[in-house]
Amino acid sequence: MTLPRKTLVSLADTPYYHCVSRCVRRAYLCGYDQLTAKSYEHRRSWLEIKLLKTADIFALNLCSYAVMSNHYHVVLHIRSDLAQAWSELDVVKRWHQCFNGTVFSQLFLNGDPLSETQWKALRKDIKRWRSRLSDISWYMRIVNESIARQANKEDNCTGRFWEGRFKSQALLDDQALLSCMAYVDLNPIRAGMAATPEDSHYTSIRRRIQQLNTPNVNDVSVEVFVGITENDIGIPFKLKDYLDLVDWTGRVIRDEKRGRMDQALPDILSRLNLNVDAWKVLTTEFELHFQCWVGNEHIVRRVCEGRGYKRKPSTRRHELLFNSP
Repeated sequence: MTLPRKTLVSLADTPYYHCVSRCVRRAYLCGYDQLTAKSYEHRRSWLEIKLLKTADIFALNLCSYAVMSNHYHVVLHIRSDLAQAWSELDVVKRWHQCFNGTVFSQLFLNGDPLSETQWKALRKDIKRWRSRLSDISWYMRIVNESIARQANKEDNCTGRFWEGRFKSQALLDDQALLSCMAYVDLNPIRAGMAATPEDSHYTSIRRRIQQLNTPNVNDVSVEVFVGITENDIGIPFKLKDYLDLVDWTGRVIRDEKRGRMDQALPDILSRLNLNVDAWKVLTTEFELHFQCWVGNEHIVRRVCEGRGYKRKPSTRRHELLFNSP
């Protein structure tokens, strides 16, 4: 039975989530359809732009993303601390970038005076909007509805563009986060759509590589790599280590040359105590082995107990893939 989204998201346990949305019937509605010889490639650009712009409005950052032909992946870092720090004016301005708001919020933005009753009603709305601006479901809803409307308008039709609801997985530790990010960034290579990460269009890793040549560009919607620090908030690894890791992983997956693993193995693998064979499974079959909670076995068990699960899910795959020496 499908669980309510609120039971699958727990910011107390982790702020990192992997989300996937697929086109209805997994049809080629975002890429090139070889059956009909019709190209929808331009819609992938729509989706990338919408993911980035909406993340800039919300209190979240994109750790990684990949826009494929009939689905897309995104790894989100929810920053509820940012949402709580916003002023009332900040919240209203951000919400109005997505929706029209209310009569009172429009008066507030125009600088018109509000009565005590009107302020009370507006502050109630602001509290709700502040919560929604750090909510995964609202982020995915705004992205997906916008793209669906554009696509249906272009096709001169109505009806569903996406499958029922998006899939989400909670990433409970650094191993889960890193392997999922690599899994997402390598999607085009595994699908035969690109030969290298830098040629993987509509992905976060290509965007990061391009930004290396333009370091003055401040892309606030894409999460930064901060290394191992105590105060900075971001991905707790160095960008160079991550790029080396993805490059190594992509070559191993494509060539199946196990004899080269020790020679090319980045330091980050040994630092995380990751088993090479387990890492290969994680970065090629991430979605196949896990449902909602992803991470080390004891962390998954602790989260399930804390969430009051009457029937705890199996953690056998977590034990095999994350606890390997």
